[in-house]
Amino acid sequence: MWLLTLFLRKAIKKGRLTVIDHDGTRTEFGSGEDGPLVTLRFTDSKIATDIARNPDLAVGEGYMDGRIEFEDGSTIRDLLMLYAANKKPGDKPHGFYNRMLYNFRLAMRPLHQANPLGLAAKNTRHHYDISGDFYRMWLDEEMNYTCAYFTDPANSLEQAQRDKLDHVAAKLQLQPGMKVVDLGCGWGAAAIHFAKNYGCDVTGINVSPEQLAFARNRVKELGLENRVRFNECDYREAEGEYDRVVSIGLMEHVGSKHFHQFFGQCSKLMKPDGAGLVHAIGRMAPPGATGPFIRKYIFPGGSAPSMSEVFRATEFAKLWVLDCEILRKHYAWTLRHWHDRFMARREEAVEMFDERFARMWEFYLVGAESWFEHGPNMIYQCVISHKRDALPLTRAYMYDKD
Repeated sequence: MWLLTLFLRKAIKKGRLTVIDHDGTRTEFGSGEDGPLVTLRFTDSKIATDIARNPDLAVGEGYMDGRIEFEDGSTIRDLLMLYAANKKPGDKPHGFYNRMLYNFRLAMRPLHQANPLGLAAKNTRHHYDISGDFYRMWLDEEMNYTCAYFTDPANSLEQAQRDKLDHVAAKLQLQPGMKVVDLGCGWGAAAIHFAKNYGCDVTGINVSPEQLAFARNRVKELGLENRVRFNECDYREAEGEYDRVVSIGLMEHVGSKHFHQFFGQCSKLMKPDGAGLVHAIGRMAPPGATGPFIRKYIFPGGSAPSMSEVFRATEFAKLWVLDCEILRKHYAWTLRHWHDRFMARREEAVEMFDERFARMWEFYLVGAESWFEHGPNMIYQCVISHKRDALPLTRAYMYDKD
């Protein structure tokens, strides 16, 4: 416990963390001001050392395995919000050992985020092919699994997801008859929305059989077979020329080694006078390594690029960035909706999988929310084109459409 005590004395200044060790010893950290008050209990003698040596992984696994329990009404959400509130965006880990561990992960980043053909599909299916019924428990009705757009924080998740798709459509000036390719189309929400509401001809690209089966059934139910089709292939294998290229939530799966390749493919698929939009998780901090918990359990091969990496890749692809909007708290609000919906049906998830899985998913949703609320993460929407004047030269046209 002494090693963890040294770490927590430096890490926790705001709020208060009370740790009850396995032998009943209570230790408090933090001032008790400007943050949550959290009480947790360790159920064995080794978890404290495991956390001190590798906190980013050991806290999540400790919670999943029941080695960390909460008391006095505290929850895992309180703990992660407390930790995130005590870090400034871009801060390096506390302690010499943890900084060395982080630097090692940073050096291994190209290997951890390698997504060649084949492995990219395997990594994607790890997350999305677990069960469509599971995702239907807590996503919105159209199965959007990306950041929503809240014109008002009080809006429902369904409204905010529709507003996100309309916001994208407005930025791209979607018109009836336009050929659109949706790279990484998920369960088909965007492709269906653009065909149904804007009269576009849409091709969706995805490597997840589970998602594609749902999307195809949805298109059939709506009678949109003549306007929407879905191809099972990697984004690098997509062919054709399109008026509009859309990517909502794919770049997180591309990996740092492949950013140039990704924007190069967007360029290849885009007509000379066309335009595209990339919506993805980004960082306001310098390039960083994906956390070990997320990499191991949630998104193997995943990454959130810094904005310097995004613009470097667009430069390499010789693309104009016609507009770039940063959505700051929108994903924190989206994740809170998902967390609340998941918790309302948590017992169903336990029956479908088990308690350990439910704790893993809870930790993932709350951890992600904490980093969008307090950490360096945000969402960016970049509008790209071969031509500087492919779209109007002021933003007024976007908001007229909205």
